[in-house]
Amino acid sequence: MLAREKAIGLLDSGVGGLTLVKELNRLLPGENIVYFGDTARMPYGPRPPHEVRDFAVEIIEFLAATQDLKLFIVACNTATAVGLAHYQALFPFPILGVLEPGARAALKVSKSRRIGVIGTEGTIASKAYPQVLTALDPEVKVFDKACPLFVLLVENQLVDTPEADKVARSYLRPLQEQGIDTLILGCTHYPLMEHVLARVMGDQVALVNSATATALSARDILAQSDLLNPGQRGWQRFFVSGDPQNFAEIGSKLLGYPLRAYRVVF
Repeated sequence: MLAREKAIGLLDSGVGGLTLVKELNRLLPGENIVYFGDTARMPYGPRPPHEVRDFAVEIIEFLAATQDLKLFIVACNTATAVGLAHYQALFPFPILGVLEPGARAALKVSKSRRIGVIGTEGTIASKAYPQVLTALDPEVKVFDKACPLFVLLVENQLVDTPEADKVARSYLRPLQEQGIDTLILGCTHYPLMEHVLARVMGDQVALVNSATATALSARDILAQSDLLNPGQRGWQRFFVSGDPQNFAEIGSKLLGYPLRAYRVVF
């Protein structure tokens, strides 16, 4: 296989990383993609960092052994926050996280330098976003909030319910009170309920979805290595550790075409 024809691999705890697949489809339509949703062990947020790292390594090892990879994206903020450097040291291909691209995108948008971050318990506890943001801009003020129920709302297709709106208002109120002008959706599940978050936060707050910024970073990495795959449409494969039917149902709605997922049991 030619190096350009090798695949981009992605992992997430569930369907959230498909928001990044959607952006890759838009920006890099010729790329081949393999995706692993660890639906049997989600959510990652409440789990100890070492456990999430172990899960991520297990998944990357599986995809590296069974697929030809040229780039890997950890399309999960929790897994990125607790172990990106660890994965990068273990594997021979470039590994990209979603955290720094999202932080850079937020700094480009924010005028007041008062930025909010929402994420899982693991992402927020790691303080990874405040560390990256302040390293990039020492003047920035960061206000973060764990929103663990959002992942469950997305995975159980409960986003468009009164309960989801109520939960969102409760979670986001402290950030509104801090006067932020930009909110980083620090979990790839959260763009799947972006319309709810936008309604709660109002027009005065810009929502930053790291998927677009990460896809652009992936394009830059591949271009610098002359690994971009030309063409109109690459192939895609989807693997899950849990129920493939629910994943395929949500994924097909999000991506706009039918997909089939294959179950892998570790």
